[in-house]
Amino acid sequence: MTAAYTVEDLRIDYAGRRILGPLDLSVNKGECFLVVGPNGSGKTTLLRTLAGHVRHYQGRIALWGIDLSAISPMRFARTVAHLPQFPEFAVPFTVEMTVRLGRAPRLGWLGMESPQDKEALRQAMAMTGVSHLAQRGLGTLSGGERARVLLAQALCREPEVLLLDEPTASLDPGHQMRVMDLLDRIRLERGLTVIMVSHDLNLASTYAERLLLVREGCAVALGSPAEVLKEAHLVEAYDWNLAVDRNPFTGTPRVTALPGGQPEP
Repeated sequence: MTAAYTVEDLRIDYAGRRILGPLDLSVNKGECFLVVGPNGSGKTTLLRTLAGHVRHYQGRIALWGIDLSAISPMRFARTVAHLPQFPEFAVPFTVEMTVRLGRAPRLGWLGMESPQDKEALRQAMAMTGVSHLAQRGLGTLSGGERARVLLAQALCREPEVLLLDEPTASLDPGHQMRVMDLLDRIRLERGLTVIMVSHDLNLASTYAERLLLVREGCAVALGSPAEVLKEAHLVEAYDWNLAVDRNPFTGTPRVTALPGGQPEP
């Protein structure tokens, strides 16, 4: 199977302290790969490194078998779309303007839109159900609408790999499932590789093909949800007793945090 990303002996130090690694993993083409773990465990650092925002690291990271350092910025921007958890917009863009920004790496030298660019914009907005919001200001949207707009922006680029940092954070359960269902459908239709950070273990269990569970920058477990979401792994990662049973609707592992679940010393 073709690997979209290959990570070998990745290590990142900051101010003399190891914040990530050593870490080895690969993510397959078309896979939904989720990274989970407690606060401060290095999940966002890993995602930002895969997105090319962290330059000073040891080890090797390859995209489609090519070292990141050997890939031109333009080629990388056309291949990978990164959606951070809290994207900042300095000016009050409309929804259409926001989505159009995602197309920038694929525009010609003069920045002029071709019919193909306009069609990509239309499809991204239609696919995410935000076409009717085109002229609304981004700041006037609900959390669920905003999440879909930012996903449309990433999809407008027509990337091969999508990096997402908690795209369902702060959304109610209904909006979480709508966003994840939409993301899963697009992944399957387009052969998109999705690498996502999440705090929601049950959401990760439902949608991920494989999980990476990290603590203090190191892997606790890597594999399918059934292989990773075991009580022994979870108590090691979270320092709390979490019960695991089987979701009667999906058949996937279901995680429940137990009141008074502090492990015995």
